[in-house]
Amino acid sequence: MTSPVGVLWDVGNVMVRWDPRTLYSKIFPEPAARDRFLSSVCTLAWHAETDRGVPAEDNTAALIARHPQHEAEIRAWWERWDEMFSGAIAETESAMHALAERGVPQFALTNMAGPVWPMIPPMVPACRHLKAVVVSGDEGLIKPDAAIYHLACERAGLRPEQLLFVDDSLANINAAAELGFHVHRFEDPAALRPALEAHGLL
Repeated sequence: MTSPVGVLWDVGNVMVRWDPRTLYSKIFPEPAARDRFLSSVCTLAWHAETDRGVPAEDNTAALIARHPQHEAEIRAWWERWDEMFSGAIAETESAMHALAERGVPQFALTNMAGPVWPMIPPMVPACRHLKAVVVSGDEGLIKPDAAIYHLACERAGLRPEQLLFVDDSLANINAAAELGFHVHRFEDPAALRPALEAHGLL
């Protein structure tokens, strides 16, 4: 198999830490109540619709109609969105800088609502090294749909076998592998640099 010449990064929990519990732990002091809310009201499946391109206002209104007793807590999802983040992941930033010094092209492919992306570069300055970014909410496509991977390759000007795809989601990693990408599942930040070295990128 051809060695990769570039890296295609996921963003959430690869470049920057994101977890709804970071916000909702403030709203629900009791962990059990927080977890019930996030598993039955503001679920990741509900949120995925904004990643798919549904406007946040519409998605929020539809959920409030189903759970009017939780209107304030539901609205907090977007009104206090920034409180779900807890900083850049240092190991990823360091790797992005090192790759840039070696001239390795870098790109991003993220499941994210379009209006959220502009918040990311100020939190992750290494984003300046990205040559192209594909944001699911802007495209109406979402990982692990093969179409969004093909779009990322088109924007990068590279074939799947020329890219190392880094993502924390097993479903996304498996889909990319089936398309011919080199893959690294991001679970332990300390394992990132050895993976990049193993692929000859650092």
